[in-house]
Amino acid sequence: MDYKEALAYIGGLRWYGSRPGLERIGALLEKLGDPQKKLKYVHIAGTNGKGSCAAMTASVLKAAGYRTGLFTSPYLFRFNERMQLNGRPIEDDTLAALVAELAPLADAMEEHPTEFEMMTALALLWYAREKVDVVVLEVGLGGRFDATNIIGQPEAAVIMNIGLDHTAVLGNTVEQIAFEKAGIIKPGCEVVLYPQAGNVMEVVRARCEALGATLHTADFSQIVPEFDSLEGQVFTYRGLPCAIPLLGAHQRRNAAVVLELVEVLRTRGWKLPEEAVEHGLYAVSWPARFELVREEPAFIVDGGHNPQCAETVAENLLHYFPDQKRVLLIGVLADKDYPRLAEILAPAADAWVCVTPDSDRALPAADLGKELARFGKPVTVCGGIPEGVSTAMEQAGEDGMVCAVGSLYMAGAVRACFQLY
Repeated sequence: MDYKEALAYIGGLRWYGSRPGLERIGALLEKLGDPQKKLKYVHIAGTNGKGSCAAMTASVLKAAGYRTGLFTSPYLFRFNERMQLNGRPIEDDTLAALVAELAPLADAMEEHPTEFEMMTALALLWYAREKVDVVVLEVGLGGRFDATNIIGQPEAAVIMNIGLDHTAVLGNTVEQIAFEKAGIIKPGCEVVLYPQAGNVMEVVRARCEALGATLHTADFSQIVPEFDSLEGQVFTYRGLPCAIPLLGAHQRRNAAVVLELVEVLRTRGWKLPEEAVEHGLYAVSWPARFELVREEPAFIVDGGHNPQCAETVAENLLHYFPDQKRVLLIGVLADKDYPRLAEILAPAADAWVCVTPDSDRALPAADLGKELARFGKPVTVCGGIPEGVSTAMEQAGEDGMVCAVGSLYMAGAVRACFQLY
């Protein structure tokens, strides 16, 4: 099986859909000798910020000299991005060989694993064979029945910001969703929490108390901004200096959670000197999260796709570009709450350019354009993403700016227009 055949096999599993439960991945991993039991983990759940937290955590651990795996989803440009080792995606040949090994085992099972379950098993097998020191493992969907929750007690479980998303699967209230995400907490483990609404925090606290887990909560009042521009930001947290290239106040909060996590890992014996923490945070790369990809006109790419993300994008647009014309290049998935997303973004938009993301779940650009017309601002519907990028930049002019937003499924294609792969 070569790389193209491996991707075709993986893509062919999508018809199995997303089915919560740990039985299938547990059975598959057992056939592989339970590689997940040979690894140590930082397990990260949440609606927003979990990817940024995972990227920062992996960068810090790598800077400290640890052989570090990073498992995230979805990918922006290449499938291999989903599983990395010390910042490098899995090689094509390695991925193909692992798929060829797993495929007959999965095909012989009475209930076939889903695409995400296959990829989780593949990554865990790869990490075990590569003898990584620690895997930073991002939950795919929810937590309690997510395939990544097949692991045992992690070094720490991290719960990031929780909001309404994937409600058809996880529940219609933030409390229900918090319950699902708190499902990654194991008996006696260390838990690091992003502070948020009291009802959400109570759900997490109750889970910790029931399982004898120790809860550590970041304190955002201890964040003191010192420098903030499109080049990055500098701040202190609990008096410690910190510099990150990621933009937005939300990334300072995400970094504060990582700094709390660092303290927890130190108590468990991980050697994380201050210089490694500082270097790891400064060196982090996490594309398509309010990422500046061009300066004239300024062009921002953000994968924000739910109301919480939209609030952050709108806040950042008004903060970093208060006086410029702001053109929003937008594409959304039909199963997202795009009317609410648009309402939140509208005050920060001077014009809209609509495109259709590359997904079978995408809302056609023309339908999105009709939705956006109610805000009384110019709307342009484009036939494809490259056309949308050029149209948005033309409308912005040299003194304006463009922000591509609405779906991670279009972020990779937008970045590719600037030769960023």
